[in-house]
Amino acid sequence: MKPIKLNADMGESFGPWVMGLDHEVMPFVDLANIACGFHASDPDVMRRTVQMAKQHSVSIGAHPAYPDLVGFGRRSMACSPGEIETLVLYQLGALAGICRAEGIEVCYVKPHGALYNDMAKNPEIFNAVARAVLAFDPALPLMTLATRDTTPIRQLADEQGIALWFEAFADRAYDAEGHLVSRSKAGAVHHAPETILEQAKRIATGQPLTASDGSDLVLDADTLCVHGDNEESIAAVRAIREMLNALKESS
Repeated sequence: MKPIKLNADMGESFGPWVMGLDHEVMPFVDLANIACGFHASDPDVMRRTVQMAKQHSVSIGAHPAYPDLVGFGRRSMACSPGEIETLVLYQLGALAGICRAEGIEVCYVKPHGALYNDMAKNPEIFNAVARAVLAFDPALPLMTLATRDTTPIRQLADEQGIALWFEAFADRAYDAEGHLVSRSKAGAVHHAPETILEQAKRIATGQPLTASDGSDLVLDADTLCVHGDNEESIAAVRAIREMLNALKESS
């Protein structure tokens, strides 16, 4: 079993509106994907989240999105590749400035929501995001979805000269190709802690998941995404952390 890191989307509150239990999730994860103001967050939230990550020795990733606060970045937008490149670069710069003030650095990039999904399916959008990351810091890995066949996106990354981290989700259902089932469909999001823990263990140990059509699906992932917006999900995050630590000790 290769090591797998836990990541979570963080800093998605906005002003007085609170999203997620970041302070309860942060102690259990390795990577914090911090919203950069386009789908969620504001400068104060970003800085507090960066400070919290630093306190817990959690690596920081930029979590850029389409400029869609109302839709929480979950709606595709008709942005040109050039616009996408620039908006990703803008968000990277915003988070990097706050990180510099706190004496730490951005370590990777994970696009959010619709931009993440569009990047995984559209080579022009992938290349636009990659160009932004490379222009900012060629050493930064780009996080993307672990699917059944990652050959096409690996080829794009090789052409651009950018490193990839493949991500899987403990609490989401998958289709036969390894893409996430749309949130608009029933059963797209797992809520039972035991289901989330079992899926996390299968991903971490290379065992097959059951896709939405009933087929076996094996995902080769570098990192596992977890969410923490209620007490049940926090319990699941804690259990996944304990499970991964136990697997590490026994290997």
